[in-house]
Amino acid sequence: MTTRTITAADLRSTIDDNDIVLLDFWAAWCGPCRAFAPVFEKASDANPDIVFGKIDTEAEQELAAGFQIRSIPTLMVFRGGILVFSQPGALNEAQLDQVITAVRGLDMDEVRAEVARQQAEQQTENG
Repeated sequence: MTTRTITAADLRSTIDDNDIVLLDFWAAWCGPCRAFAPVFEKASDANPDIVFGKIDTEAEQELAAGFQIRSIPTLMVFRGGILVFSQPGALNEAQLDQVITAVRGLDMDEVRAEVARQQAEQQTENG
């Protein structure tokens, strides 16, 4: 599978309709982004069951602002609709493989329970 361009119009459905989604926030003028692109593309070919989306921060400024992107490239990973990883900076092939392996290995029942606990805690604090 190759990477796909993600826009505001299809972001929500992409995250909701796929188990694992990796999003690369990038810009054409960004040297580290250009260095990370072939690593991201190769990983997309090696993991056809995962959606690899690219969000051009110049074309999708509202998305970049909504996700509070302050540095590019930034990689975000969603599993089961939940953000489970977010990190700025270009990863090398081994680092990206490690992230993918870790995300595949997540116990999503445990993740959902932790999210629910945090939400309940916030509601209690906000009373």
